[in-house]
Amino acid sequence: MALGFNAGRSHHVHIYERPGAWMPAEQLAALVHDCRTVVHACLSGRDLDYGLFDDSTSAWSRSVITLIRRRSDDVPIAFNAMPLLSVNRAGRHEDVLHLGLVMVDPSERSAGLSWILYGLTCFALFLRRRMRPLWISSVTQVPAVVGMVAETFGNVFPAQASTRQSFAHRHLAHQIMRHHRAAFGVGPEADFDLDRQVIMDAYTGGSDNLKKGFDRAAAHRDQAYNDFCRRELDYDRGDDVLQIGVIDLGAGHRFLARSVPRGALPQLMVQALVIATGALVVPMLQWLDPSRAFQRLRPAR
Repeated sequence: MALGFNAGRSHHVHIYERPGAWMPAEQLAALVHDCRTVVHACLSGRDLDYGLFDDSTSAWSRSVITLIRRRSDDVPIAFNAMPLLSVNRAGRHEDVLHLGLVMVDPSERSAGLSWILYGLTCFALFLRRRMRPLWISSVTQVPAVVGMVAETFGNVFPAQASTRQSFAHRHLAHQIMRHHRAAFGVGPEADFDLDRQVIMDAYTGGSDNLKKGFDRAAAHRDQAYNDFCRRELDYDRGDDVLQIGVIDLGAGHRFLARSVPRGALPQLMVQALVIATGALVVPMLQWLDPSRAFQRLRPAR
């Protein structure tokens, strides 16, 4: 999947699925440079050395990248990197979409970009995968993000008041912490409380520059999420919460109804139609054609 469209008058959005697996080297290098530009703007010139920016990994080949540019001067101002984490569930291979690293230029943080950086990419992948439920995960210590995940997605644990930890939550959390710590910059020495899904001393695996105190972390408008983070996380030690949930039809409807600005709906629906056509209509038309092979189906004699 590779999409590009205008999100209003001020911003242009690009979404790239696994760009390291197909993008030409020169174009990929430009994308890496654009993402580093945003990192330097956010961290006052400092860099990150985990996930996308760890030269020893192939993160660009297993991540979904959302990049936002300012239309007036084509400068990159925000990006989101969502790794696809390989897990096994019920004897089958699946991918968990990790909400990953989100960085927004400080001068643009009041521009209302969260609906693009979080919900839009998830919604596009949901359509791309023929609207099958898609598990998501998030590792953060920021109350605003904890609340956003709990309010946007379904069956989220922890922090979603109506949801209790299930076997699926525990099983996925165990696999993510066992095999995919490098995706979110958590070192092997960090302890993990599986019952609460809290990572203790999480900022030792390359994400050190992202650690912040509770007073510096963005608060959520619902005080319940702020209280949850203050109660469950030790900010002096550097704790994170691992949230696991799912995007399904209900979550997709909430995203369209609550998060998308009305002015962006026409452009979004055009892109959704293109994705749905490629994921649903075209395969159906191919399957109904008896004269040509379609995967394991063979032409009628």
